[in-house]
Amino acid sequence: MAAPCVRACRRLVGRTGAAQQLERGDGGSNSSSSIIIVRAHRNYSTSPFLCQYATPKQTDTAEEIVVPRKKTWDKLAVLQALAATVNRDHTAVHYRFQDDPYLIPRTSPEFRLYSLSHESGRNSAKYIVNTYPNLFQKDFAEPSIPCLMPEQLEPLINDVSEAALKEHIQLRKVKASVDLYDQLAQAGTPVSLETTNTLLNLLCVYGDKEPPREDQLEPREAVDQDEVTGDLQKRRKGRLRKASDLLSVTWRENNNAERIFNLMPERNAHSLCTMIRGMIKYGASTKAINMYTDLLNNRMKADVHTFNALISAVPELKEMYNEKVDFILELLKQMAEQKVQPNLLTFNSALKSLRKCGSIAKGLSLQIMNEMKSLNIEPSLATFDHLLGIFYKSAAANWSQTDIIFEVLDNMKEKRFEPRDPDDVNFFTSAMRLCLELKDLELAYRLHKILETGNNWTLLGDSYQQSIYYGRFFNVLCMMESIDVVLKWYKALIPSLYYPNVQGMKDLLQALDTENQFQLIPHIWKDIKQLGHSNKQDLVEEVLKLMSRDKHSPELQVAFADCALDIKAVYIRDQFRNLQWTATSLGNVTALLLRGGRTQDAWGMLQLFKTNNRVPGKDLLDEFLDQAKESGNKALALDLVKLASAFSLPATSELFDRVTTEFELTEEEKRSLEELEATSSDSSDSSDSDRE
Repeated sequence: MAAPCVRACRRLVGRTGAAQQLERGDGGSNSSSSIIIVRAHRNYSTSPFLCQYATPKQTDTAEEIVVPRKKTWDKLAVLQALAATVNRDHTAVHYRFQDDPYLIPRTSPEFRLYSLSHESGRNSAKYIVNTYPNLFQKDFAEPSIPCLMPEQLEPLINDVSEAALKEHIQLRKVKASVDLYDQLAQAGTPVSLETTNTLLNLLCVYGDKEPPREDQLEPREAVDQDEVTGDLQKRRKGRLRKASDLLSVTWRENNNAERIFNLMPERNAHSLCTMIRGMIKYGASTKAINMYTDLLNNRMKADVHTFNALISAVPELKEMYNEKVDFILELLKQMAEQKVQPNLLTFNSALKSLRKCGSIAKGLSLQIMNEMKSLNIEPSLATFDHLLGIFYKSAAANWSQTDIIFEVLDNMKEKRFEPRDPDDVNFFTSAMRLCLELKDLELAYRLHKILETGNNWTLLGDSYQQSIYYGRFFNVLCMMESIDVVLKWYKALIPSLYYPNVQGMKDLLQALDTENQFQLIPHIWKDIKQLGHSNKQDLVEEVLKLMSRDKHSPELQVAFADCALDIKAVYIRDQFRNLQWTATSLGNVTALLLRGGRTQDAWGMLQLFKTNNRVPGKDLLDEFLDQAKESGNKALALDLVKLASAFSLPATSELFDRVTTEFELTEEEKRSLEELEATSSDSSDSSDSDRE
């Protein structure tokens, strides 16, 4: 009985430790923070300006074990446990598209259209609910879901009072709040400092502009301008933009925030800190630093959020690298002097500003990581992203001597991250870019394993960033991995997670070319059509070039000929829009049809040369003549010479010699060919004299 009791006690202690971690809010697996130190920089010590806040080291005395009376489970614990037992189905589409199988997007344009329609429908529903709340008075939902019910958008207090002002501020009505404040000031009614500070918060958050409603649709003018100008960058991103992204708000001189701030009979540190953060947010960094000086002159103390904003504005305040670094150090020292406890965003802001300080920022960035270690602040994905951005500059001469990315991934191994910084979503795409530029396949696999750990995939960002990440990952696979493994990943990622662009399909074709897997090209062409890339000129010509470059087995040539006919149909259907016949594409399609035994279709392609003002090459005509000789088709050989004469090609005489030598011609056929040759030579001589 002793052994089961011991095991039961161990299980109970383990659950107790997990419960304590949940109560502390450190997430369990991320509770222990390990520092990243490059082996080449072991001599850096903890920075002196923040180390006074380091937590004391734990003693060796055993902690008292407190056995909880009961375990409190999260409402989603059962669903999360069930979800952990299910892996993603690679053959199924993304879960967001499974509501209506008919509308499942198959191509990248369809995916964008579906996403925009989905967002537009959601915004329309919000607009109806919030505009006509009287139509949704009864709540039939069981259980009730308050977030789906109409929001209170109209104020209930209509008189001129401080209570009405508070309600307007809570409803985020900027202009109405300012007007009500002015009415109170004109009536001589004093407004409390707390309410005035709340109004300043509202003005500084939205830049003295009305906040856009969540159900507000994108302005039509911006969409039309995007379509007219053909802004490739905007169309390539394909993001779901809100109206707030389209409004370029700057800090106006003597705006309502400044006017109300100057009218305040008394101000406290909160008032000045709010103004500083608002000025920095909307580009008035110089005015913000001047107000910070006023705050210090009045012997007030800034809060941690104000210091974070000031640190993030350093690149706009200073020009030289050393000036930026010195200013960051000065702000951190002032935090220590004012006994302001830094948080994660403080260090992330410092690292983000150091990314614009050149190579001299590497040493300070390691000191910052040491300081986070001493303060028991767990780095977020944004921390690692800024650290990689400091050590891996685009202009770096030799990245092979910098192994910080390997230590970063070692530190992140098997950890589960939660969103703690808005820049967290940039890590995976940036790190995969480094894997691609370093051409390190193992590093890419390690990064992808971290992405698939727990719910880390939720920090990949929006659909645009997901496309970038998987595109870079697939590019690394195509360059460094064997074709069998590439095809396995191709089936796993496409199209359930990734709609490849033109470059992605080119990378796959290059991988097939490297390992001589040309028999797969017809299948890849079907996928190209399904993904909506069959109207991309350079991609279609790349497919034709790979199929026509060498001769293959008769069975494969027949498959290539069928594929060439399909490509010809696409050209004819899409001609004069995106696809246009070139001499190269015409020649490749003709050669493929000829090698596949479709001589009549190949001859029809020769007629398209003349229709599209293109000239067939000599190699193609020689291949036609070889085919005619092999099949004993004397009529085809004669027609070929006539065609060359009609084009006035310099190779007409060579074709004439080959036909007269390799075929048994009648006297009438010889005379006809001699007349064609004479006509062709006269036309070529006249064209030469014209050029002279």
